Amino acid sequence: MPSAECAVTIDRIAAGGAGVGRLPDGRVIFVPRTAPGDRALVTITRREARFARGRLERLETPGPDRVAPGCHHYVDDECGGCQLMHMGAEAQARALRGVVGDALRRIARIEVDDPEFELAPDRWEYRTRISLTPGKRGALGFHRVHRPSEVFPLTQCPIAAPAVNALWRRLRDARRLLPRELARLTIRLDRGGGEHVVVEAEPGPVWQKAGELHRIVAGAAPLTIWWRPSGGAARALAGSPSPFPATVFEQVNPVMGDRVRRHAVRSLGPVAGARVWDLYAGIGDTTRLLIDLDARVESVEIDRRAVELAAGDQPEEPRVVRHQGAVEDLVESLGTPDRVITNPPREGMDRRVTGALLERGPERIVYVSCDPATLARDLTRLTAGVAPGARYRLAGLVAFDLFPQTAHVETVAVLERS
Repeated sequence: MPSAECAVTIDRIAAGGAGVGRLPDGRVIFVPRTAPGDRALVTITRREARFARGRLERLETPGPDRVAPGCHHYVDDECGGCQLMHMGAEAQARALRGVVGDALRRIARIEVDDPEFELAPDRWEYRTRISLTPGKRGALGFHRVHRPSEVFPLTQCPIAAPAVNALWRRLRDARRLLPRELARLTIRLDRGGGEHVVVEAEPGPVWQKAGELHRIVAGAAPLTIWWRPSGGAARALAGSPSPFPATVFEQVNPVMGDRVRRHAVRSLGPVAGARVWDLYAGIGDTTRLLIDLDARVESVEIDRRAVELAAGDQPEEPRVVRHQGAVEDLVESLGTPDRVITNPPREGMDRRVTGALLERGPERIVYVSCDPATLARDLTRLTAGVAPGARYRLAGLVAFDLFPQTAHVETVAVLERS
C-alpha cells in the first residue's frame, strides 16, 4: 500500500524529539523534524491502531519556534545525531521540560508542573566524545534519521569540541590504516586534555597499524590509540603507556555534568558525618564531592576500570568504601544509609534496588536520571507505597540541558521520606 500524505498541525514535542499532531481520524502522529505550531505536509510511514508515524515532506506554515539548523549534515544528510536543531534554545527548553513533566504525570501519576530547566551556556562545540560507524562505499559517520540503517560520511560535527573535530579530520585522511573489520570508531577527550581513539572491530585478524596511525594523526596533545576486538577488553596499542581508561563512562558535556553533580550533592542537604550511598558511581566524581563535605560513603560501580581510576585518585581514603559490581547484586550487603544519591544508566534501577531503598528507608534520595520514562517508573515504585517499609514523596525536580540540540535531557529528582 503506498504511503498516504496529509496536512498536520504540530502541537508539542514528544520524548525522542518528534513533533506530535493528530490525523483527521483522531490518531496521534509522530513526525521528526517538526516544531510546535508547524502546519506540515506529512507522509504516513507507519500505521498502528492508536497512533501513526510520519515523515515531513514540506512546511505549509512554519511555527514560531523554528530556526535555521546550524549544521549542513542535519539538513543535507538527515543526520540522526541531533533531533531539535531546527528549534531555538528556549523552544528546546520548553519541549524538554514538557517531556519530563509529561512522563511523571502520565507514568508515575504524580501531579507536578514541568520542572525548572537550566540551559547550557554553550550550545555548540561541547561534546568531548563522538562515535562513528562504517557504512557502504567507505562512508564513516552517523546514521540518518529516517533511514537508520544508512550511514553518511561525516565532515565535522558542530556540537563536538574543536579538538574532537580536528582529530577526526586527521583520522579521516588516514583512514586507510583502520582495519577492514572496523565496527565503530570513537574519538574522545579526557579532562586532562589527552586525546583517545578507540578502534572497535568485528572478529578478524589483530590490527597491526596502530603505531603507524599514531605517528600520522598525533598532534600537540597526548594521544592514545586503543584496540577493542569483538567480545574483548580494550587495550592501548600506541601512545601513553598508562593512559586514562578511554572506555569508562564519563559525561560528554563536562561543564553541565559538573553542574548536575553539584546540584545533586547540594540536594542531599548537610552530609557531614552522614552515611551516604553513591550508586552507579562511575569514576568517583560524586564520591569526591561527598568526601570533601566529610560524608562517609559507600560507592558501587560495575566497571572495574572506573573503580580503579576512582581509587587511584583517592588512595587510602578512610571515609569511603568502594564496591565493584552490579548495584542490584550488591545493594543488600551495604550498610544502612542516611542518604542516597543514585545515577543509573538509561534503563533505570532494578526492582531489587528500589526494594532495598524502601526497606532501608534513608531520609533523602537524590535520583539523577538520563531518561524521563524510567525515572517515572522508578518514582512510581518509590512513592506508591506498594512495598513494605518507607514511602517517599517528590520534593524537588530540576532538568538540565546536558545535550543541547538533542532530545536527551538530564533530570535531578529529590525524594524525601514521608
